[in-house]
Amino acid sequence: MKEKLHFIVALLFFSFSSYAQLYGGIEIGSKGVKMTVLEVENLKKNNYDVKEFWTENIGIATGISIDGTLFKEDIERAVAVVLLNYDKMLTEYKIEDKNIFIVASSGVGLATNTSELTDKIKLLTKKNVEVISSSLEAKLLLKGCIPPKNYLNSVIVDIGGGNTKGGYAKEINSSGVFFPISADIGTVTLTELINKKCKQKTVFEFNEEMFNYLPTLRETFTKMYTNRPESQQKNNVYISGGAAWAMFTLLNGTVAEENFTPVTYDDILSIKAIAENNYQRFVLDAENNANKKKVLKTYQQKNLIAAFNLLETCLEVIPDMKNKKIFFAKQGQIAWLVSYVFDNARGVKQIY
Repeated sequence: MKEKLHFIVALLFFSFSSYAQLYGGIEIGSKGVKMTVLEVENLKKNNYDVKEFWTENIGIATGISIDGTLFKEDIERAVAVVLLNYDKMLTEYKIEDKNIFIVASSGVGLATNTSELTDKIKLLTKKNVEVISSSLEAKLLLKGCIPPKNYLNSVIVDIGGGNTKGGYAKEINSSGVFFPISADIGTVTLTELINKKCKQKTVFEFNEEMFNYLPTLRETFTKMYTNRPESQQKNNVYISGGAAWAMFTLLNGTVAEENFTPVTYDDILSIKAIAENNYQRFVLDAENNANKKKVLKTYQQKNLIAAFNLLETCLEVIPDMKNKKIFFAKQGQIAWLVSYVFDNARGVKQIY
């Protein structure tokens, strides 16, 4: 009887182990390096939990808006952070090496010397580092950020540090086909672009130059959508990325409880106005709110002004915006990893 019991316990343990696995993701983004540890209970059923998520803030994309390259010192810092956290995933979390993915975001990929970064990481980790194109990144975002039932009536827009990307799916011959949209402007690159126009470098001057640049920004986003006219016809707009996270957090002071939380266009306008004209309110609120404090540690005032102007403008130019639903997709930061893992298992509805 005891032997039979041991056998049953061993069988249960084996069954659990065969389903529950840890996966690690390291994403080198324009604003920093993001680490995610996923505990996947069942690949086929898409059951997973975010075990850990943390960020090391490194403004690696600063040089892109200046001379089109990643600065050498930023590359060295990024490599050091990646190596440290790769080792942490292997030793502290006991993640199998084959289950760790390292990627560079499309914003980082805009640099002319991105290969210097990826080659150094491969030399130290023996892992290939994929530079995700804005098209692939947007497709992974759609699959990881939007509920499958809403794939065909939604568009996703992600504002990163180096660029803005997104897209939508359309059914063609009974298959979901992905159509990307993108613009080469993001929070970091817009901040640097406006800073270049400022002589005195004050926030007041930054606001003035930002206002003067808005027609160009509207033109950029209008072109992004009109290149794919069907992107303007979707009923649901999902927003993700650092700009969306900062807006939601400063608005509510909490972490979103749901993966997809409704927000309004007026919410974005009110937060933008505070960033531009009453930033001290954020500072005072952050003294007693850890979530808001995290935002202010990640973004300085000029970054927030740039982020919220991007967020407002990318929605403003969509026709009939007042009749559309806006959702904050809180899992945007891990969408690529979720998509990587479940695509490998072919466990999600395929979007080509």
